[in-house]
Parts: sequence; C-alpha cells; structure tokens
Amino acid sequence: MPGPGGGAFDIVAIAASAGGLTAISRVLEGLPQSFPASVVVVQHVDPRHRSLMAGILSRRTRLPVKEAEAGEGIAPGTVYVAPPNRHLLVNADGTLSLTQTELVHFVRTSADLLFESVAASFRDRAIAVVLTGTGVDGAMGVEAVKKMGGTVIAEDEQSSEFFGMPQAAIRTGYVDFVLPLGEISSALQSLVAAGEAE
Repeated sequence: MPGPGGGAFDIVAIAASAGGLTAISRVLEGLPQSFPASVVVVQHVDPRHRSLMAGILSRRTRLPVKEAEAGEGIAPGTVYVAPPNRHLLVNADGTLSLTQTELVHFVRTSADLLFESVAASFRDRAIAVVLTGTGVDGAMGVEAVKKMGGTVIAEDEQSSEFFGMPQAAIRTGYVDFVLPLGEISSALQSLVAAGEAE
C-alpha cells in the first residue's frame, strides 16, 4: 500500500562519517524533485563547529534541504540534516526529536539511534543507507531496520573512501544491497517507486 508520499517507503535514513559529505551529495543529487519519501541524514562532524552541511547539500540536490528542528514534522521529498552534537530521532507520529544523551560509539550524532528510531516508527516502510565512514556506527541500527521489515543498503568497498561503517553493516548479515556509490540513488528511486504502481 502506498504511503503518504505515494511510494512503497516513507523514509530514507542515510548515515556517513569520514568522506561522507561527498558521498551524501552524490546520493542526493541523483534523486528527482518528485522523490516521494522523506530523507533524514546524519554525518559525524566536529561538535565544536557550526555545520554548513544543510547549505552545501541544498546546492547539490533538487530536493529542499534543512537542518532538523525538534518537534518538526517530516514532509515527503524533503531532506533533514542532523545538527552537530545532537542525536536525531524520528518519532512514530512523523516528528523529529533532537537529544544530547550520551555518546554512542564515541559519537553524537549516532547512526544507530537514528536507524533504530526509524525502524520502530516506520517498520517495513523504512530504508537505511550506510555510506563511507570509519568505525562501526550504524551496524546495530541496520539490524533493527531489517528485523522490523525495512530495507538496508551499504556502499561497496571500492567506492567507499573509508569502508569501516559499510563493512560493519555488511558483516551483520542484514544488508540487502551492497552497491557502488553511483548506483545508490537509482536503487532508492526504484525501491520507493515500487509502491506507486499499487
């Protein structure tokens, strides 16, 4: 059954660390203006610096991009970027929460917490994407997404600037697609569009 945005999936959660800005840009620039799912993005950045990420990404995609605000409702076809030093969570009612709870895997903005919240709130209507990055953040969240019926994509080793995060996700056994960076946006379009014909 198509969701509010008209597709098979309501939300795409993207996580990255080192090398992530370029990778996230590549994925977003390949999505059409008509992309029906909401997109939430976390990238590990230095918490002492104001993030320019939303502004940079907005120049590289046809979708509207904004820094996430607590209590805000997500809209189809809009990209929400986690602010520095905050965990970004998506609630079952489609609103965003920002928290400063403890670091997870030594980071705050945690891919695991984002993925786990998306899994609990959107179940089989969620897609998690793990892009380039060091460390293992995202691996536990990927398991949550898969166990709730969602779909998981990881960037392949050849195109990853740093393969730590994608590799940790792949090793869980819960990744559905391991893809080169250049193919991820078209895969997202195909997956999300699958519900539009129903």
